[in-house]
Amino acid sequence: MSPWSWFLLPTLCFLPTGADPRRGAPASASCELKPQQSELNSFLWTIKRDPPSYFFGTIHVPYTRVWDFIPDNSKEAFQQSSIVYFELDLTDPYTISALTSCQMLPQGENLQDVLPRDIYCRLKRHLEYVKLMMPSWMTPDQHGKGLYADYLFNAIAGNWERKRPIWVMLMVNSLTEVDIKSRGVPVLDLYLAQEAERLRKQTGAVEKVEEQCHPLNGLNFSQVIFALNQTLLQQESLRAGSLQIPYTTEDLIKHYNCGDLSSVIFSHDSSQVPNFINATLPPQERVTAQEIDSYFRQELIYKRNERMGKRVKALLEEFPDKGFFFAFGAGHFMGNNTVLDVLRREGYEVEHAPAGRTINKEKSQTPSLGPTFSSIFAPEVPAVDMRAPEAAFVAHSLFLPHESPPGSADLGGGAEPKYRKKRRRPRPQRRHRLRQFSDLWVRLEERAVALE
Repeated sequence: MSPWSWFLLPTLCFLPTGADPRRGAPASASCELKPQQSELNSFLWTIKRDPPSYFFGTIHVPYTRVWDFIPDNSKEAFQQSSIVYFELDLTDPYTISALTSCQMLPQGENLQDVLPRDIYCRLKRHLEYVKLMMPSWMTPDQHGKGLYADYLFNAIAGNWERKRPIWVMLMVNSLTEVDIKSRGVPVLDLYLAQEAERLRKQTGAVEKVEEQCHPLNGLNFSQVIFALNQTLLQQESLRAGSLQIPYTTEDLIKHYNCGDLSSVIFSHDSSQVPNFINATLPPQERVTAQEIDSYFRQELIYKRNERMGKRVKALLEEFPDKGFFFAFGAGHFMGNNTVLDVLRREGYEVEHAPAGRTINKEKSQTPSLGPTFSSIFAPEVPAVDMRAPEAAFVAHSLFLPHESPPGSADLGGGAEPKYRKKRRRPRPQRRHRLRQFSDLWVRLEERAVALE
């Protein structure tokens, strides 16, 4: 994830990129589902080895908005891979717990003590406006699933006075009408994680929560105040009708569906941080905006690409007889110093897999323990269960993959590898219910397993 699943941030502008252009489509294009698979866009890359492994570029939007535009060979690669890895382990309760802890101010502090008084008052006023407007932003479909404005507002912003200012800035960016209307459907990354578990695949993560979280907390105070002030100014202008964001979530979806593999908009989706650079800023503020952009580009894109690429290499070398499917934000595969570049520097042959190209079979297929192959092509949106949130989280390693059920493929014998959880003993009969997360990263309650 992040990184993550999972702010849906408005993008204020594009930045120049060195990405190689491929089949491009303008942001304003109205994309229609192509009749032929070969005409669809592809965010799939093949790591050429036996068995093959794959990179797949995701975006952090409701999966139902993009699923029909994802080529069948990408879905086949997912289906055939023994192990599925994400940026973060989105189905691990510890992920959400750690993300929540990372956002909080030190014990005993609150925003009123930290922020300048005028910014604090403007922030409070804006959140009151959002709370007032949110019932009118909710859709009948959300109400039909039992999702209501008061619950959603409290889940997203209920503890805002205890959050660090940088996280409040991101929270404000996510409290828009378009974003609220999208709540209730898993983002693409989370949906793939849920499907991987449903198909009883082994899953894992190449990053720790702290590695994504700490860079956001690394901005100095003046930079954070600048970012929060710019965000509030933008939201205030939107409310007044004097500003229209030129690039939105809808543009992100169009770029993904219409085949623009070179757009830097995906880098913003992957870093989850808006860009504050614009021509109207005074010179000194423009310098601050450029410093913030440079910092996040380095910390949330380039450094992470290097780290993720090296960990992918370590996995491929440790388990040479396994096929991996690595689902990361699409921005990590575009521009300069990408995850693909890291693997190529290490001697791996990685090539783009256009839609319509046949996916090579693994040399040793593991018997399927889950639903049939065709089930991945016809997803269903999970229903929302509005039971009380589960209070306690079980803290266990984020950096290890989930153990597959007894009888599924193992990652190899001998000592327990560092990327794998120990096999658990058989447990009593289980039943499924939905666990609620009061967070900004996961858009929908995750399907949890509870003991009878």
